[in-house]
Amino acid sequence: MRALLFAALTMVALPTMAEKLNIERIFDGGNLAGAAPRGLQISPDGSRVTFLRAKPDDQFQLDLWEYQLKDNKTRLLVDSKKLEPNGDQLSDAEKARRERERTAGLHGIVSYQWSPDGRQLLFPVGGKLYVYSLATPDAAPRALDTGDNVIDPKISPKGRYVSYVRDQNLWVIDLGTGEAKQLTHDGGGTVHNAEAEFVAQEEMDRSEGYWWAPDDSSIAFERYDEARVQVTKRTELYADHTDVIDQRYPAAGTPNVLVKLGLVAPTGGQPRWIDLGKDSDIYLTRVKWLPDGKHVTYQRMPRNQQRLDLRIVDAKTLSQRTLLTETSNDWINLNDDLSFLKDGKSFLWGSERSGYHHLYLYGIDGKLRHAVSEGEWPIDGLLAVNERNGVVYVSSNKDAVPERQVYALKLDGSNAKTPVRISQGAGTHLAEFAHDASFYVDNFSSIDTPPQVSVHKPDGALLTWIEPNKLDEKHPFWPYRDSLIKPEFGTLTAADGQTLYYRVYKPAGFDPTKKYPVFDTYYGGPHAQVVANTWGDYFNQYMAQQGFVVFSLDNRGMARRGHVFEAPIYQQLGAVEVDDQLVGIQWLKSQPWVDGRRIGVFGWSYGGFMTTMMLAKASDQLAGGVAVAPVTNWRLYDTFYTERYLGRPQDNDAGYTRSSPMAWLDGLTARLYLVHGMADDNVLFLNSTELMAELQKRGTQFQFMAYPGAKHGLNLPGQRTHVYHLIENFFQQQVKGMAPATRAVKAPMPDPMPAPATTR
Repeated sequence: MRALLFAALTMVALPTMAEKLNIERIFDGGNLAGAAPRGLQISPDGSRVTFLRAKPDDQFQLDLWEYQLKDNKTRLLVDSKKLEPNGDQLSDAEKARRERERTAGLHGIVSYQWSPDGRQLLFPVGGKLYVYSLATPDAAPRALDTGDNVIDPKISPKGRYVSYVRDQNLWVIDLGTGEAKQLTHDGGGTVHNAEAEFVAQEEMDRSEGYWWAPDDSSIAFERYDEARVQVTKRTELYADHTDVIDQRYPAAGTPNVLVKLGLVAPTGGQPRWIDLGKDSDIYLTRVKWLPDGKHVTYQRMPRNQQRLDLRIVDAKTLSQRTLLTETSNDWINLNDDLSFLKDGKSFLWGSERSGYHHLYLYGIDGKLRHAVSEGEWPIDGLLAVNERNGVVYVSSNKDAVPERQVYALKLDGSNAKTPVRISQGAGTHLAEFAHDASFYVDNFSSIDTPPQVSVHKPDGALLTWIEPNKLDEKHPFWPYRDSLIKPEFGTLTAADGQTLYYRVYKPAGFDPTKKYPVFDTYYGGPHAQVVANTWGDYFNQYMAQQGFVVFSLDNRGMARRGHVFEAPIYQQLGAVEVDDQLVGIQWLKSQPWVDGRRIGVFGWSYGGFMTTMMLAKASDQLAGGVAVAPVTNWRLYDTFYTERYLGRPQDNDAGYTRSSPMAWLDGLTARLYLVHGMADDNVLFLNSTELMAELQKRGTQFQFMAYPGAKHGLNLPGQRTHVYHLIENFFQQQVKGMAPATRAVKAPMPDPMPAPATTR
């Protein structure tokens, strides 16, 4: 699920109004964050920083910009509207990729890539490929003759070729001759070459399906066949028509794709296949070349995800060996912290073997040398390595859990427990380092500071500003600055003694002698953190300005607290998560300024699942809740995500049953508003229809809103504005107004079946 619609909850724009906050200004009135760039990249020669910036009047239309470090000037490179004045014309495959990457709502230039020599930029717009040359900055970008609807374009490491996927096959263009060559030929139907399968895109954080050798000599590519994946007939209801989609969806416990890993030369020829082992029911999770271009590595995981093998392959002979193996009694989280050092003798590897994500230095013989980071705190990931100085840079929340800071570690492990923090300022620092780690670009924000982009020395010293984005009279949020409410952060204690972090906004004009209703919003699932010190919590600000206490708590199972914090959800979902959220509810009820009868809950995706579980298990504690696109039956969700936590349904039937609100519906007596997109290909609409049918059979009243043509993010025009009006109206009328309940409150339903022995 990869934090399913978490982005929808945190990237919502702040309550904004002409003179007063309103939902239309938040979602349809332009970017309230100001001139905040995204997609920051440093050119290969380190002379400039490029980024994507939204148009002032359309926060979803992105253009390509640059900042030149030498003269401190910012300029527009490519206006996306000039290339596609009528909007994006995307293939179904590209639409699906963007849905997986959470960029379905964006238009224009959504991604781009530097050529290795730093002279050109490659990007797709509307399904076509363009090259922009810095040598002729005033000339229009050149369209490449690739045909329409290409996906995943790349410039080869030596700059000789542009590669892409078209019609489920891998192609290259020789930039010297302009000749296009098709490298694979059996793609079509159920066979896909150089693409990432559904669960890789959605759950493994891997959207690419091919990888260039550093010397342009070869391309490693994935080939998958989805013939054995079950076909789910899915009806997509639009405003003016209905489509019946035959989607190959690998639901929990059913067959996955068959995957192969091949090598092919960019000049053509027959692919050579790497032996992935006797077990065909595996996941190909990562592929990476060594700097020498003679060896390629791949990471292989069995179906139960309790083992991860890092294998190294000789690209010439295809002989291979295992470099290292990770094992776990529950599951292994994937990461991208594999970095081969230029000395050719060692590599860095990220692992949660200690219960926390840390870095380890290995020899190329596969033997562990030492830990580079260590302790009861996790790193977020590896940012850069300066081999000459023996320094490694990482991101972490070591000093403050709601923050993200940049730290320096010694490659020799001498300060593994005591990294040096180099970023300054409480909040969230998203750092992008130059190739040689000689400087970094810091994209910083906090709860009261819009995103600011600056350039720093490796020790954190400020070099220059790219975008100070000052909150002054020119800033789009300036008219609302006085209404900005600064939240308070605090901690509570879970049943097992672990610390739970919360964030609370007190209502505008807060009077401690009054009692206020509560808007309790959460995500609740893995790979996300809600309680964060970062800018852009707009809708929560809006609800606080409407007179609600706005509360969020990060329960066990969520991210950035280490595997020890996640693991209690293993074998059953919606148990400890609900327990922890109820700790927050009880804390709220103990506050003299909270009206304990008027506490409502809201969540999207996993958060929607949490709302259904909260109402089913604890209606006596709540006035009601809104569930958007909830998973209500984990047997309907995909293999990689679901089986990571619950195993296969065949092996954990009790865990699946207890992880569904269906098992607890006798306890659902508080008001429920159910919302779902009618073309959702992630959390299938079937989840909500099953729940509706069961509630109707029981005679339980509820409200429901369907969105025609909407995918998981409800990104069609007007849908976001509509759904957030719906959410506010529910809380105003059903929580704050406390309309009469439709059924009498009953005691929660007894346990539907004994807990499985492995349930925690």
